[in-house]
Amino acid sequence: MFLSILYLVLRASFDSSQSRLDSRDLEIVVLRHQLRVLRRQVARPDLRNRDRVFLAAASRALPRKRWVSFCVTPQTLLRWHRQLVARKWTYRKGRKPGRPPLDASVVEAVVRLARENPRWGYVRIQGELKKLGIRVGNSTVQRILKAHGLGPAPRRDGPSWTQFLRAQADGIIACDFFTVETVWLKTLYVLFFIELSTRKVHLAGVTAHPDSVWATQQARNLMILLDDDSAPPRFLIHDRDSKFSGPFDEVFAAGGTEVIRTPYRAPRANAFAERWVLTVRTECLDWILIRSQRHLGRVLQDYIEHYGRARPHRGLDLKTPESCGDPPECRGAVRLERRKVLAG
Repeated sequence: MFLSILYLVLRASFDSSQSRLDSRDLEIVVLRHQLRVLRRQVARPDLRNRDRVFLAAASRALPRKRWVSFCVTPQTLLRWHRQLVARKWTYRKGRKPGRPPLDASVVEAVVRLARENPRWGYVRIQGELKKLGIRVGNSTVQRILKAHGLGPAPRRDGPSWTQFLRAQADGIIACDFFTVETVWLKTLYVLFFIELSTRKVHLAGVTAHPDSVWATQQARNLMILLDDDSAPPRFLIHDRDSKFSGPFDEVFAAGGTEVIRTPYRAPRANAFAERWVLTVRTECLDWILIRSQRHLGRVLQDYIEHYGRARPHRGLDLKTPESCGDPPECRGAVRLERRKVLAG
C-alpha cells in the first residue's frame, strides 16, 4: 500500500515538472539514482588504470562539492592525482651504478680452476685466466671463490676419493661372475673383466660348471690378450669368491699386477663391475630368452661390441670406450641410419 502511494506521488511530481525539466536533467537524476543502487550492491568497485585516470582528471574540472557523485572518496581521488604527478617526474631506471656483473662462464671457469687445482692461489688463477684472454682482478677471484665456499690456497690437503680413483683408474681392472638362467632353467656363469679407465669389457668365458681351474685358465687367456694390446694392469679387483683362488691370483702376480680383494659383503667396493652387470641385464639379457651356453656367449659378444663401439658413457663425457678422439662436427643436414643389434 505504501509503495503504491509513493509511486502515485512520484508519477504526479514528474508529470507536473515535465514542462519545466529537460529530458537530459531527468536522465541525470535517473543515473544518479542508479549509481546509489550500485553502491549498495558493490562494496569495492574493480577499477582499471584508465578508470582511475579518467576520474582523477574529471575531479580537477568539477568543484569540490560535486565530488559526491564519484564512486570513490575524495581522499582516493587526491591520492590518484598525486600518483600521476609522481609518475610524471619519475625517470626510467637505467643500468645500476658500478661495474657490470661477470659472465656466468667466467665465474664457472674460476670455480673450476680452483677446485681442480687446490694449490693455486688467487693471483695464479688470475694469471691462468689472463692466458685465455679473460681479465679479472684477484679480488674478484677471491669474491667468487668465497661465494662458492672455497677459501684461499691450499684449499684441501689432498684429492678427494673420486679424484684419486680417477687418477689411478688407468691401471685398474676389475672382474666378477654373474649368473644367467636359460629358458630351460639351467644356470650359466659368466666371467668378465672391465677396465676402469676406458670401461672396456672383456668376456672371459661362459660355463655351467665354474671352478678354480676354469677361472685360472681364463685369467691366462686374458693376460695373453693384454700383453698383445698394452701393458698389464697395475691392480686387479675381485671379491672373495672361492673360484678366485691362489693360482688365479698368481697368474696376475707373475705379470706384475697386484691383486686387491674386496671386503666381505661389500659389492660397492667393486662398483664398476657391479654397474656393468646391471647394465647388461637391463639393456640386453632381460629382453632375450637364452637357449644354451653357446647362445649366451654369442649374445654377450654382440652386446659387448655394441657397448664398446656404439654406446656413449656418462663417465667418459658421452664417448664410447673404443672411440678415437672427438667426432667431426656436423654442419650440414643430419642423416640417421638404423642398424639392428641382437634383433633390435
